[in-house]
Amino acid sequence: MESSVKYINKKFPNIDVRNSTQHLGPVHREKTEIIRFLTNYYQSFVDVMEFRDHVYELLNTIDACQCHFDINLNFDFTRSYLDLIVTYTSVILLLSRIEDRRILIGMYNCAHEMVHGHGDSSFARLGQMVLEYDHPWKKLTEEFGPHTKAVSGALLSLHFLFVRRNQGAEQWRSAQLLSLISNPPAMINPASSDTMACEYLSVEVMERWIIIGFLLCHGCLNSNSQCQKLWKLCLQGSLYITLIREDVLQVHKVTEDLFSSLKGYGKRVADIKESKEYVIANSGQFHCQRRQFLRMAVKELETVLTDEPGLLGPKALFAFMALSFIRDEVTWLVRHTENVTKTKTPEDYADSSIAELLFLLEEIRALVRRHTKVIQQYHLQYLARFDALVLSDIIQNLSVCPEEESIIMSSFVSTLSSLNLKQVDNGGFEFSGLRLDWFRLQAYTSVAKAPLHLHENPDLAKVMNLIVFHSQMLDSVEKLLVETSDLSIFCFHLRTFEKMFAMTLEEPTMLRYAIAFPLVCAHFVHCTHEMCPEEYPHLKNHGLHHCNSFLEELAKQTSNCVLEICAEQRNLSEQLLPKHCATTISKAKNKKTMKQRQTPRKGEPERDKPGAESHRKNRSIVTNMDKLHLNLTELALTMNHVYSFSVFGHTIFPSEYLSSHLEARLNRAIVWLAGYNATTQEIVRPSELLAGLKAYISFIQSLAQFLGADASRVIRNALLQQTQPLDSSGEQTITTLYTNWYLESLLRQASSGTIVLSPAMQAFISLPREGEQNFSAEEFSDISEMRALAELLGPYGMKFLSENLMWHVTSQIVELKKLVVENMDILVQIRSNFSKPDLMASLLPQLMGAENVLKRMTIIGVILSFRAMAQEGLREVFSSHCPFLMGPIECLKEFVTPDTDIKVTLSVFELASAAGVGCDIDPALVAAIANLKADSSSPEEEYKVACLLLIFLAVSLPLLATDPSSFYSIEKDGYNNNIHCLTKAIIQVSAALFTLYNKNIETHLKEFLVVASVSLLQLGQETDKLKTRNRESISLLMRLVVEESSFLTLDMLESCFPYVLLRNAYREVSRAFLLNRVPAGAH
Repeated sequence: MESSVKYINKKFPNIDVRNSTQHLGPVHREKTEIIRFLTNYYQSFVDVMEFRDHVYELLNTIDACQCHFDINLNFDFTRSYLDLIVTYTSVILLLSRIEDRRILIGMYNCAHEMVHGHGDSSFARLGQMVLEYDHPWKKLTEEFGPHTKAVSGALLSLHFLFVRRNQGAEQWRSAQLLSLISNPPAMINPASSDTMACEYLSVEVMERWIIIGFLLCHGCLNSNSQCQKLWKLCLQGSLYITLIREDVLQVHKVTEDLFSSLKGYGKRVADIKESKEYVIANSGQFHCQRRQFLRMAVKELETVLTDEPGLLGPKALFAFMALSFIRDEVTWLVRHTENVTKTKTPEDYADSSIAELLFLLEEIRALVRRHTKVIQQYHLQYLARFDALVLSDIIQNLSVCPEEESIIMSSFVSTLSSLNLKQVDNGGFEFSGLRLDWFRLQAYTSVAKAPLHLHENPDLAKVMNLIVFHSQMLDSVEKLLVETSDLSIFCFHLRTFEKMFAMTLEEPTMLRYAIAFPLVCAHFVHCTHEMCPEEYPHLKNHGLHHCNSFLEELAKQTSNCVLEICAEQRNLSEQLLPKHCATTISKAKNKKTMKQRQTPRKGEPERDKPGAESHRKNRSIVTNMDKLHLNLTELALTMNHVYSFSVFGHTIFPSEYLSSHLEARLNRAIVWLAGYNATTQEIVRPSELLAGLKAYISFIQSLAQFLGADASRVIRNALLQQTQPLDSSGEQTITTLYTNWYLESLLRQASSGTIVLSPAMQAFISLPREGEQNFSAEEFSDISEMRALAELLGPYGMKFLSENLMWHVTSQIVELKKLVVENMDILVQIRSNFSKPDLMASLLPQLMGAENVLKRMTIIGVILSFRAMAQEGLREVFSSHCPFLMGPIECLKEFVTPDTDIKVTLSVFELASAAGVGCDIDPALVAAIANLKADSSSPEEEYKVACLLLIFLAVSLPLLATDPSSFYSIEKDGYNNNIHCLTKAIIQVSAALFTLYNKNIETHLKEFLVVASVSLLQLGQETDKLKTRNRESISLLMRLVVEESSFLTLDMLESCFPYVLLRNAYREVSRAFLLNRVPAGAH
């Protein structure tokens, strides 16, 4: 295909299809596909050709009629004429910039001829047109030679307006431009002009008219000094002008290239070079000063109009002028920022305060939209009670008025006179017919042979131009807003748009205006055109993407700022924790000894007391908190500026972006506060995390009315996510971290004997052993810490903790069952003969793994004891938060009796357990055991294993007496090897197992009590002192078992284990404890 492309390009437009099969073979093979793909492109070129034909015809007709153009009189007629010329020129220039135009047209025609036997009918003229416009400016200047008079006349009418609109900031300031308060007596006088539309006509549009107009009709530059002055003034304004969208014309280069090729234009080339140097040296500062003036002037205008919206009636023109001026300055900056890449003064093409201008533009637009009815009421009365009367007088005073013109003007008067205020509420104004008639009248009265000449009746033109503006205030306010303030140019200069946004974020004073960037994305919809629907999705994606990215960045910055202040507040809150007051108390206690010290020790810096950060000798000293609060104030203003706005039919809520980011950041912050280190297994105490979290929450709640985000929802969602294993981003939560830490650190060490459960202290405590742990267990497991843990994790988190605890419990139960199965035969014999000492003496030594059974059961007891402590913390927290729920739950639990259906019982217990209420049967343990996969064993076998497990435990208890750590500590109310946890394990595992097998719990626990009592009583007959070392301490386990269970009583224990033995055991344990506390020298 490449050879065919080269051939077509070389031979264009004279391509001999029939005799070039060698070169066009690939085209012949793909002819159908080529036609299908290139039809739209080819027809677009044909449309350009037909458009050119119509323009030729219209321009010739205008010349033949010798039309008179004056922007101040026949504004619509003159503007349309100049727009036609510029549009036509732009189309031709864009056509010439399509590099593959010959190939596209030639290949399509070749394929067409191959399919239909003849070339396309338009190809000959189209090919000739493409050749003619290989050098577009040369051809265009030839075409427009005959139209020089009309074009130059129209351009010269711009002179006064263009000079006035190109004044510098100082001239604007001295004229008090856009100021409503400079002359208070005239504040309510209607703003008026001979040609209202000229006041907000875009300078960029005028520059385009003048530059392109004089390029096409350059002959008048040498013959007319006024044309020359206007042209030179225009050359001093911009380096680039827009053709369409992102396509620009490099003014001085194109003009110089064209004029250099013409004879007699040496002076004009010199003027071009001089103008270019002037632009490079001065235009940057010139426009910078104008933008600075507009920031102040429009801000004042917006403030006054916001305070007194009624002024939008008489001063509506000021609003549209302000919009037009801002738009001109912004578009100038965008064009030059995008295209001026190499410059010695880059600051001329960058403005860190551009956001304020964009913001003011959006504010004026919003004001006009908000008070449209005010504008309509004012201008309706203006049209009916003033304009209609003035127009009627002018018509009557016309010296000549042909019939057709008279009919048109009379219809104007009748239309305006019939207006009334009720129409404002009903809406439905439609003045497009009136304005079209006025356009037609301008054309009638601007030709040379017209009986009524508009330039001879300027008063008629003035009042009609005024009426046109007033009518637009009734039915075309939105169209006028688009005309004067559309910034859809950003859609095609996205890199510049993003740079401006980035600069705004770096300037703290501009942050409050940053919302303007997402709002400007709504302008992108004006780039679309009904004749080019395929562009809509692409432009829509641009608009929504950049709106989203801007709001995401603003929300990110705001949430970062909020969380940084939260962190500072948490640091302040952390200073108030009880642990930090120890030093102060110590100093107060030892005040006398402290006075005796001459100097404090080195390396002990004086700790500032809480509140010291608020003491400042000088208010000018700015702290980090000051900076953060200032930034947050600015960001809150921008995020809370608008509740919602629309972009391509999508309703955007800025507060939702902030809520989303704040929620994600709060989630990460909470996890960060936990301070979990997987390597060292360090984590913050739950109470400290709770204190820090409360500081975070308090500050975020205090911002609710300023941020615009739903702070309660943000906090609620974040805290709720932290009660789940993973948050919405898939990251670990504090529920997972604390569950893992308590299992892997605290409970693992408790299982190994370095941490002991102390019922007296209701906490786990660390035994003083070197190098085995890096934390104090009581600091993480006392009552206050369990409450804090329950507060942090909530019922969902505590349920997750319980499920993980139960998983470890069931893994131990599986191993216990294996041990029971291994000793099945012996245990069956023991169960039948436990009261026969001689037989038991031979059976007990045959048991394998008895110590392992006790060890695993102790581990289960430790885990269940920790769960009970956590549940108690949950109960207290739940009672505090929801006392009205806790009462009915406890009442419902009381109604459960042993006769209640087991399913109902477990449902009630599950509800109670979720609120932290302790139950006789642990529903979580029942569910966990039920989920264990039985190895194809029948329920009867499983039940038998459960019974024998209790027997195994009962006969193994005497083995504990040999362990030196099995001594009962009165101080701890427990044992150093945690065997007091056995009681909870025995009771709860038994209850769960026999509930699962639907058997009587009390019966089996009685059996355990009897067998255990016999085993311990037989221990009294043992002669080996090593085996009876801690016999009394082990005997106390019997009472602990009864106390732990609601199914057993002391009377049951008395029947098999005399209470006198327990009393003696307590006395011996107490005596031994006291003897151990007495120093050795005191004996």
